[in-house]
Amino acid sequence: MRNVAAIFRRELAGYFATPVAYVFIVIFLLLAGVLTFSMGGWLDRGRADLEPFFLLHPFLYLFLMPALSMRLWAEERKTGTIELLLTLPVSVGEAVVGKFLAAWAFTGIALALTFPFWLTVNYLGAPDNGVILAGYLGSLLMAGGYLAIGACLSSVTRNQVVAFVLSVTTCLVFMLAGFEIVLGYLKNWLPAALTDAIASVGVLTHFDAIAKGVIDGRDLVYFASLIGFWLFANSVVVELRKAE
Repeated sequence: MRNVAAIFRRELAGYFATPVAYVFIVIFLLLAGVLTFSMGGWLDRGRADLEPFFLLHPFLYLFLMPALSMRLWAEERKTGTIELLLTLPVSVGEAVVGKFLAAWAFTGIALALTFPFWLTVNYLGAPDNGVILAGYLGSLLMAGGYLAIGACLSSVTRNQVVAFVLSVTTCLVFMLAGFEIVLGYLKNWLPAALTDAIASVGVLTHFDAIAKGVIDGRDLVYFASLIGFWLFANSVVVELRKAE
């Protein structure tokens, strides 16, 4: 844990050492606000909740999380600093977890800065703050899943643009697997059991339940498994390519 913490601090400090972090946060907050008010019609609904805010997060994260994760390993490999990193007294797994946790924490900071939405909805009405807290939890877990996917695919290539495209494509597949329109179409062609299996691996299926305030252990296990699998794959890829 000491090595993970050291890498975590190094990576998190690295985000704020350049203007990129602040640009990312500004873009995230700007898009979250614009999408919530324009596409979500938040104030026009006349309801004291943050449902439009959270329901747009899967689409927001689809591009922002790959943009954040594409540099995690691709940049290290391109500049050659990955060799220096792996010569330190840390294991590949510790490096993978430390870099992921730093990116996840940075995302958590950006998400926490959306607190004016929470303050506004409490000022305008009497919302169920438990549901809102569950929505933030679900959003953070979904962001972690996307980041884990992006981190793994970032380790596959030296090119950040390629890593971004691969990450967006893979995250899109996981998102569409839980999209009601897609599932409705698949039900006409596939057996119900197979359609249910596809829905079970979809991010939206599990995120929507948490965003509505229903914290089911199965949804938490899903996100933990999603993150764990891609971080394990990330470790395997880095281990196999560290000699290149």
